[in-house]
Amino acid sequence: MPSFREMRADLPPMKAFAPTLLALLLVAASPSLAEKAVRPSRPPVKGCAWEKVSDSALGLEAWVQRCDFGFRKIDFVFEKSSLAIRYSDGAGKPDPVVDVLDLKPAETAEVGIKRLFAERTSKDLAARCVLAPYRDGKLPAGVKRFTFVPDRAFQRELDRKADPNEVPDPPCGDWGTAPDGIQYFEEQPGSGARKVLFVRVGQDEPLFDEKTLRLLPRR
Repeated sequence: MPSFREMRADLPPMKAFAPTLLALLLVAASPSLAEKAVRPSRPPVKGCAWEKVSDSALGLEAWVQRCDFGFRKIDFVFEKSSLAIRYSDGAGKPDPVVDVLDLKPAETAEVGIKRLFAERTSKDLAARCVLAPYRDGKLPAGVKRFTFVPDRAFQRELDRKADPNEVPDPPCGDWGTAPDGIQYFEEQPGSGARKVLFVRVGQDEPLFDEKTLRLLPRR
């Protein structure tokens, strides 16, 4: 019978196993890493629970909170080209919070965002506002955000008229920068989608997770 030393001599050195072992460990770990990556970025509000919703036709995946406060229930629905919040005691229709907007063939995201803004804003106002990076907060990986702000001449005019005791109207209309809330256009260059988002966060932390919105690739 060969000795233990002799049997070990027949085995390849441990270095030969190292790449295979590392690959196996990464494969075993990848499901948990992927699951962690797609979780919401913050805990839910008391009385609410996170759930992931998606609409393949619209091309959007999002984490949203379903809430039961007793007197009021809140959930989210996809309506036309938007993700919308719905209140059980709301008299009106669900309120859009994330719009999914199509780019034209061969149109870059920034050119498309300028077009989308101009189509939704009065001509005179659009001519006095310029595209600018949206810089508030930390950007999620793979995301670019933009807004529209007054050009220099328009901003000087607004500054002269400003009343420190009043919150001004949005200077560039409903699709530009908002003095009393957060909203912006969002591009996800690596998504493979020919779309951009318009995100209405509002004044408070929203019940949808603006940090993990995902445009789905084209089918």
